[in-house]
Amino acid sequence: MTADNQSNPCIVMVDAYAAVRSLVLKFLEQGCSIVRVQSTREVPYVYRAAPYVADDFIADIVHEGDLEATAEAVAAFSPIAVISGGELGVELADLLAQRLGLPGNGTELSAARRDKHLMVETVRAAGLRAARQLRATDADELAAWHRELGGRVVLKPPRSAGSQGVSFCDTPEESVAAFHALAPADDVFSQPNNGAVAQEYLAGTEYMVNTVSRDGRHHLCDVWRTTRVSANGVVDLCDALLLIDSGERVVDSLREYAFQVLDALGIRHGPAHVEIRMTPAGPCLVEVGARIAGGGIPAGASLGIGESQLEWTVDAYLRPERFHARAGTPYEVRKFCGIVGMVSPVAGVLSEYRGIEEIELLEGFHTLITLTKPGQEIRRTVDDLTYPVIVTLLHDLEEVVQRDLNTIRHLDGTGFYVLDRGAA
Repeated sequence: MTADNQSNPCIVMVDAYAAVRSLVLKFLEQGCSIVRVQSTREVPYVYRAAPYVADDFIADIVHEGDLEATAEAVAAFSPIAVISGGELGVELADLLAQRLGLPGNGTELSAARRDKHLMVETVRAAGLRAARQLRATDADELAAWHRELGGRVVLKPPRSAGSQGVSFCDTPEESVAAFHALAPADDVFSQPNNGAVAQEYLAGTEYMVNTVSRDGRHHLCDVWRTTRVSANGVVDLCDALLLIDSGERVVDSLREYAFQVLDALGIRHGPAHVEIRMTPAGPCLVEVGARIAGGGIPAGASLGIGESQLEWTVDAYLRPERFHARAGTPYEVRKFCGIVGMVSPVAGVLSEYRGIEEIELLEGFHTLITLTKPGQEIRRTVDDLTYPVIVTLLHDLEEVVQRDLNTIRHLDGTGFYVLDRGAA
């Protein structure tokens, strides 16, 4: 089907895997037709369990590396927008939007919107506070850099996502060991790391700031405070997200800094997910993704606020005049939301969870998603990809959400997980 025989606005979504289906459905609800473009020939590792729903799309185009061929195939549908569904598709979405003359962020800073080292250097060049860092390709150089810097260092893949491959290292020897494990490996998108990014550890609370932009004008959709535990050898593991009201004092400085980061990275159109540490010296960038937030965050924002990045993204592309009329309006939390990851300390074949019923009886309990089911292999939780259970809390009172989060953490632990001792 081409644009000539369908009257609905056509949206091109690059790498629209199952993780971003909520955005796909929002555009479908508005009567749009959607063309899916896959930026890699093979489906990346992280998406193989649940790739995408084919019936959502009027066409599925696999990019084979020939930009002209892909752009020509896409142009046949006369799309009004090209949007990246996830981190991996950011650069191809930029290329296609520019080639087709559609609203986009251009290609000059595309690499800086994906490469973690270049991203921070670009932000620093704009005069914003940024972490000290090293693009690590040599173990000896990394060890010398860590010795000179002192303190804790964070090693991460240059272009991954979801905290996969992130290590917190207190000594040069730990940094070198993490480097040797990370540098030759593939990232979560099945792409080679070819090294690592080493950054100073930023002390302070980490926030997730979600925005949508149109024509360079930014809107703050929602802000989440993260909570952290030291577990399974990870000294700073994120275990929960808590939606905070836009009236909280910290939000003004987070908004100002996040918008400056968006400007520095050339993000003028579409959603962005900005991770910021509020250090003693002020806000400092962890990283930013030029796409909607993952991890159920838009769904949580909708529960708590009544709308999320999803609705704002649809307006930005389909109804820019409505976006501009509303942009800058402070969001209001109607119900406080918490997204809690259970932290498995065990590995093996799971027999059962012990204590699910107690969680479901909590006053603020809303939903529970079992990502690892009895009979399946369970892993120790070390990143965003290894939570076995996700609990969503929702309540009128912030204190109830915090109390229930504390209770969940009390219930979590070795006693919560029963392993099948007879499994090979």
